[in-house]
Amino acid sequence: MNVLLSIGFVLTWSSGFIGAKLGAGSAGAVTVLMWRFLPLAAVLALLAATAYRRSWRGLTARALGRQAAVGALSQSGYLLTVYYAIQLGVSSGTTALIDGVQPLVAGALAGPLLGQYVSRTQWLGLALGLAGVALVTTADAGAGTTAPWWAYAVPFLGMLSLVAATFLDRRARDAVPPLVSLTVHCATSAVVFGGLALAVGGATPPADAAFWTAVAWLVGFSTFGGYGLYWLVLRRGGVARVNALMFLMAPVTAVWGAAMFDEPFGVRTAVGLALGLAAVAVVHRGGRAAARESDRVPDAAGAGVTRASGRTGRRVRTGR
Repeated sequence: MNVLLSIGFVLTWSSGFIGAKLGAGSAGAVTVLMWRFLPLAAVLALLAATAYRRSWRGLTARALGRQAAVGALSQSGYLLTVYYAIQLGVSSGTTALIDGVQPLVAGALAGPLLGQYVSRTQWLGLALGLAGVALVTTADAGAGTTAPWWAYAVPFLGMLSLVAATFLDRRARDAVPPLVSLTVHCATSAVVFGGLALAVGGATPPADAAFWTAVAWLVGFSTFGGYGLYWLVLRRGGVARVNALMFLMAPVTAVWGAAMFDEPFGVRTAVGLALGLAAVAVVHRGGRAAARESDRVPDAAGAGVTRASGRTGRRVRTGR
């Protein structure tokens, strides 16, 4: 099941970059994003009021407020930068490649912020994945684009927004059902993008079949598929597993973009893809070793929990 979820996550998350490319040809970024989330939020709100009313019971205002903040960072902030970068002329593959830095940043912060153990093997895998991302990035940049130089910093800001959302969610004490969190996130994004679209005069959708094809693509594959599986894989496998899988987004999107939009794909891109696959295997192996190491540490007092510090091999005991 974990393997199937991981494969589905990689494909559907990568589809978001392709959908952004499809939508960029028919409307502005905020227009596409508004009509992506407005009907989606309405449908989810209807389900929340009918079939899934019990899921909302017992939730505090603090928990819902935190989920709104997570949605603003992981959906609104992240997607706006991705779509805007592609609208400026950055290719879908390059945008995904810049976002590929996210695993290294999240991995470096997992220890001090979450107390999760990051083994030497996992760090090796993260470095290997970063090398693959860098290789594919240089290959793509060498092909040349019409985007201004500062446009490449836009998806980097989105990557930081997604990292912040990940850690904000992982530090939450109140468990929120996945459907509830998805509803809150989409409702937050609908409000944010609706307000932006009205402010810039882009709320009216174009009478273009390609626009609605892109919207349907983004709702079906990217939101329900990619975004939903992101949080599911995160909760089942932890930050390290998501980090490893995120390295695959760049090469998969590069292959996809080459097939659909004739974006460049050469030998260096292929080598980068191989490095990304190797990084996933190394990080997963390191994760199993870290789990075995954690199981060996006894809880002698019986009243505390043992967690790992950000430094390799050092343990910290905290009381409940």
